[in-house]
Amino acid sequence: MAAKTTTKEALQALRRLLSDPEATDEVFTVIRGFSGNSFEKEFQRFVRSESGQQILANKQELLDVLKSDLSQHPANSLGGTYSRFLRLEGLSADGLVDASDPTQEVFDEPMRAKFGRRQRDQHDLWHTVTQYGRDELGELCLLAFTYAQTGNRGIGLIVFFGTLKYRKLIGNKVFKAVREGYRNGKRCAWLPGAVWEELLARPIEEVRQQLKLPEPTTYWACRGGERFSSLQPI
Repeated sequence: MAAKTTTKEALQALRRLLSDPEATDEVFTVIRGFSGNSFEKEFQRFVRSESGQQILANKQELLDVLKSDLSQHPANSLGGTYSRFLRLEGLSADGLVDASDPTQEVFDEPMRAKFGRRQRDQHDLWHTVTQYGRDELGELCLLAFTYAQTGNRGIGLIVFFGTLKYRKLIGNKVFKAVREGYRNGKRCAWLPGAVWEELLARPIEEVRQQLKLPEPTTYWACRGGERFSSLQPI
């Protein structure tokens, strides 16, 4: 397993990020350095769950499913909406592999490695079901949601400083939008344990109801009521 990032390295990365917000590579170092034992806690929760045991027993990778032809699913399904989101946003399922941290921890233990890959590969599924777009505010709200789901303090720090930065652009209402993202992440189902493979063919609104995901109305209000067309089912 790769060496872990020290707190000192994470603090230095945080200072560089604050002085240069465009230095996005530093985000990975901050998240790793302040993550604590959040990954292990998540993994233990995963292996104790029925869905986690089902997923780990299946040799198929989520990425392979997401890279398959999802046009077979109805347009208003999770798979159809996800496929449309990727197409309209100019993304691909395996693009997350290219965009991920090249220095992230690589687990020798197969089950932890699979869980780590699954965490990475479901990011755009989270966009699809939460309805947070890929604009700066949408990514910030999704990070707040992710912090609530994972307890990763590194992500929490990014959210805190990102919110302060974005406040200069839209004012104090950013706090309400970010708080909504965090609250939604606390109240909904635990998404790392979702069996996405079984949900892709189901209507997107049905999936959102099952996962107890409310609409991000505060986020939309901050955007002047505008919703991302790529996240709306046909």
